[in-house]
Amino acid sequence: MKVFLIAGARPNFMKIAPVYREALKQDQVECKIVHTGQHYDYEMSEAFFEDLEIPKPAFFLNAGPGSHAHQTARIMVEFEKLCEEEKPDLVIVVGDVNSTLACSIVAKKLLIKVAHVEAGLRSFDLTMPEEINRMVTDAISDYFFVTEESAVTNLLKEGKPSDTIHFVGHVMIDNLLYQIQQLKTYDCTRFSTYSLKGNANGYIFLTLHRPSNVDSKETFEGIAKALNSIAEEKPIFFPVHPRTKKMMEQFDIKLSENIKRLPPLGFKESLFLWKDAAVVITDSGGLQEETTAMGVPCVTLRENTERPITIEMGTNMLAGNKTESILDAYRKTVEKKSHNFSVPPKWDGRAAERIWKIILNSSVR
Repeated sequence: MKVFLIAGARPNFMKIAPVYREALKQDQVECKIVHTGQHYDYEMSEAFFEDLEIPKPAFFLNAGPGSHAHQTARIMVEFEKLCEEEKPDLVIVVGDVNSTLACSIVAKKLLIKVAHVEAGLRSFDLTMPEEINRMVTDAISDYFFVTEESAVTNLLKEGKPSDTIHFVGHVMIDNLLYQIQQLKTYDCTRFSTYSLKGNANGYIFLTLHRPSNVDSKETFEGIAKALNSIAEEKPIFFPVHPRTKKMMEQFDIKLSENIKRLPPLGFKESLFLWKDAAVVITDSGGLQEETTAMGVPCVTLRENTERPITIEMGTNMLAGNKTESILDAYRKTVEKKSHNFSVPPKWDGRAAERIWKIILNSSVR
C-alpha cells in the first residue's frame, strides 16, 4: 500500500514524524513524505529532519508565498500531477493548514482515500482560515483520527458515520514524549540557548505568530505592552517567527530588554527551553496541547480555542489579545500555586500505532 504523508508547515512535521516512524514497522506499507513548501519562511535543513528522526521529504511541491487562494491553488495543481504519476492508495493529512485542505480535495477528486489526523477540532470562529480548512477537510475525509472527545461530538453533529471516527489520541504528544526521552541522552550544551537557560532563575517562554495578533498595529502594541509589563517580573525567551519579525519592524514595536529575542529554534531546542518554563505564553495550537501533556502552565493569546480539553483538563488559560486581559490571565496563572490538571485520555504516545492498526484493518487496500 502506497501512502502519502502531507506536511506544509513546520508543526506538521512534528505530527507526521511518529506516523512515519510507525510506518517503518509495517512491511505492507510504502510511506512517502510530501512537503508542499507552504512554510516557505523556514529553511528545512538536514539537521531539521535529523532532529525529528525522519528522512528529507520524498517530494517537494515548492508552493511558496501568496494569498490563501494562490497558495492553495498552486499546491492543488502540483499535488494533482504527483498523484497522477505516483498513484497513492491513501493520503494522510494533518492539522489545519492550507496544505491540509488542498491535498485532501485533490486526493478525493482522484478517488484516493483521505485520512485526517486531528479531525473534528472546532473553534467555531469562521474568521480563522484554519477553521475553514478543518471544516472542508472533514467534509470529504474517509478516516477521522481525533485527539479528544469534543472532536468526536463535533463530527457526529456534522453527520459523519460513527464507524469512520476513531479516537486514537494525539500524534503531537507521541512526538513530544519521544523527544523528551531523546533529550535525556542528548548533549544539550550544543544548544545556543544552553547558557541563557542556565543563568535564568525562572523564565517565561513565548511564541507569537498568528495574523490576528501581529498583523494589526493596535493589537500588536497592546500585546507588547502586556509582555513588557510581565518581563519586569521574569525574563521572557522569545524565538521570533519570521512573520512576527517583519511586522515588528513595520510597526516599530518596542520590546523590553528583558524579552530575549531568539531566532527560530529547532524542535529539540524549543522543547529544552519551554519544558522548564514557569509559564508558556503562546498563540500556538500545538503548544496548548504539549504544555498540558507536560503540566506546564500556559497562557494562550486568543479569544477561543479548538482544543477545549487543554482548558477543561489541562493547564491552559485563554487570555485574549488585549493588554489587561493578558495581564489578568497571567496573574491568575501565576497565583494558582497548585495547578490541578490531568493528562487527557490516550495522550500516551501510542496514537500513531493505533492509526496504522485501524488503516491496515480497513478496506483501504
